[in-house]
Amino acid sequence: MNQQLGKRLVKLIFGLKQSLSRGHRELITAASVAVCVLVLHSIGLLQSLELTALDQFFRLRPNEPPEERITIVAIDETDLKQVGSWPIPDINIAQLLQKLNVHKPRAIGLDIYRDLSVEPGTKELNKAYKSMPNLIGIELLAEDENKNIRVSPPPGLNQDQVGFNNVLYDLDGKVRRSLLYLHLNNQPHESFALKLALLYLKSEGIIPTNAKNNPEYLQLGKAVFTPFKAHDDGYVKAGKEGYQILSNFPKPKPKCQSSSKEFCHFRQVSMRDVLADKVKKNLIKNRIILIGSTAPSLKDFFFIPYSSSLMGKAIPVPGIQLQAYFISELISAALQGRPLLKVCPDLVEYLWIFICSYLGAVTTLRIGHATKSLLSILVGCFILTLSAYLAFLSGWWIPLIPSLLSFGSSAIWMISHIAHMQEEWKRSKEFLYHVINTIPDPIFVKNEQHQWIVLNEAYCQFIGYPNKLLIEKSDYDFFSKHEADVFRQQDDLVFRTQQPQEHEEEFTNADGQTHQIATKRSLHKDSAGNLFLVGVIRDITQRKLMEERLKRTAAKLFRSNNELKLKEDHLRHLAYHDPLTGLSNRKFFAEQLDESLQWAQHNNLLLGLLFIDLDGFKQVNDTLGHETGDRLLMTIARRLSNSLRASDTVSRLGGDEFTVILRAIPNVQIAAKVAEKILNSITKPIVLDGYAIRVSASIGISVYPYNSQDSETLIKQADAAMYRAKHQGKNRYEFA
Repeated sequence: MNQQLGKRLVKLIFGLKQSLSRGHRELITAASVAVCVLVLHSIGLLQSLELTALDQFFRLRPNEPPEERITIVAIDETDLKQVGSWPIPDINIAQLLQKLNVHKPRAIGLDIYRDLSVEPGTKELNKAYKSMPNLIGIELLAEDENKNIRVSPPPGLNQDQVGFNNVLYDLDGKVRRSLLYLHLNNQPHESFALKLALLYLKSEGIIPTNAKNNPEYLQLGKAVFTPFKAHDDGYVKAGKEGYQILSNFPKPKPKCQSSSKEFCHFRQVSMRDVLADKVKKNLIKNRIILIGSTAPSLKDFFFIPYSSSLMGKAIPVPGIQLQAYFISELISAALQGRPLLKVCPDLVEYLWIFICSYLGAVTTLRIGHATKSLLSILVGCFILTLSAYLAFLSGWWIPLIPSLLSFGSSAIWMISHIAHMQEEWKRSKEFLYHVINTIPDPIFVKNEQHQWIVLNEAYCQFIGYPNKLLIEKSDYDFFSKHEADVFRQQDDLVFRTQQPQEHEEEFTNADGQTHQIATKRSLHKDSAGNLFLVGVIRDITQRKLMEERLKRTAAKLFRSNNELKLKEDHLRHLAYHDPLTGLSNRKFFAEQLDESLQWAQHNNLLLGLLFIDLDGFKQVNDTLGHETGDRLLMTIARRLSNSLRASDTVSRLGGDEFTVILRAIPNVQIAAKVAEKILNSITKPIVLDGYAIRVSASIGISVYPYNSQDSETLIKQADAAMYRAKHQGKNRYEFA
């Protein structure tokens, strides 16, 4: 009764604020922070930070080997000076295309606007267009659906050989998305990069199809291209033009022979080298050849995730290199299954932000210490960043900035709450001491460091030490190591499982007296999340002494019963077994035969009975003595046992006569086979005292129910068959 009262009073102090603040406070804090972060996210205040974080993931990813399927023919400033003008005359473009086509590339992409003729050479250029079905030119489509085209395609190319090169800019002016299709005036248009990728993949046997999981999605080989939506991940109200995807650009290596931060992921040759036949054939054959400008004066440059870092000047990439990135991504996704950047559904994203917020609140509340909580925030932010980065390497874009903001905000919120509640705990500690002091049972309260923080007077008197000496000390300071180890083990069990436990222990007080105690331990948390172990002790020394006396009395009775049982088992063994061979005797044989016949009759099975008499045994007894004869009988008994199944029964009736009960035989031939096996076993020589002794046996067989259905008749018929076997020459068996 006192123990229950103590437990209730302790719960009254620790539990009131715990029930109001622990689980509910964590959830309320997490939900409040998550809603605030989602509001900031939905109005676009986090968009720039999220895109910057995405760019850093791009820059942190491992470098990838150069793309060997694409070669860029760059028109640089030197080429412009050689031709003397811009646009480049048609004759130079025609010669360039002819030089390239000689080495049989899979596809040629002309990323130069040629909507107007530039003499001389227009006729030659149109002729080159017609002779090269693997050539793709560009056009620029208008953003207004009422206007189909802003820059027309080359007039010498048909519509199947033209793709648009429109790009999508994000809020910060960078290109992170790729357009595959545009529908203007109900007329579909394919992008320049997609047309070139399809030409390359066609020779690999890959054609565009509808995805199996959604017919509206495009499938190329191993990749399914999921359309981008206006509010995917870090984007807010992003454009929905056409069929676009989030690009997963490969990580290029910095140029080894340059002090700049330019990248070299694609093989690049100059137009003048191609015209001068200085380019190796393997850089053109079976590749996609992209022709475009890299001259700074033409200002055809774009910013991508690799263009800038947190520190340093932004370096754009030429438009032709941007198209190479798009083409490389499409081909790699189709052939090697390169992951495309995928985003989570909105509901999953909202849930993830709430989970991060909840983890921040829970982690801080569990630690319950301001300095350690600040360290946990840093560790948690690192883990979230690492998780988002690993997901990015697998092709998933998980929102990082909202996650970090929700985790950190909820954790900081909880730190301020913990500081307030710790101060409140100090004020309630004294009140708790006065409450438990009114309870006669010994009561202790420990913190997570296993130190006593509150003790009542009954506990101090019980162990014989004053309160001031015990406070903030542990069991190891006052008890033997063995006793303290037991206390620590039970304390840890309660801390680990957070379930009440009762355990019987012993301890030695200050006077050297050993007591048997039963300790009821339970775990409680204050409103700041601190764990406290409350123990209520009962002295059970007298009860344990009485139990020990009863155990000794019960043990004596148990030993007496066991000795009687052993004697009974020994007598039963003597009554049912032959003392010489250890086989069952005539009495056991008779009982087993009756039981076996009843079982065979009940289950409609056959039963075989074998009567065995040794041939020549009397001569062994007469010539070598009875001791040798006994050893011979023991050997024969072992051979008989080894020749039978575990379910069969072999018995010695007396002298050199044996019987075998064969249970559950499917037919009489089985009995014959067993008899043959026994004969072969018995006739093997037996070496005793240097003599090789040979004996044989005569076996008579009767079978239930063919010969009889009662045991007495079966025995007589098997015995008669055995004598018939002896009269007909011995060392054989006969059926009744």
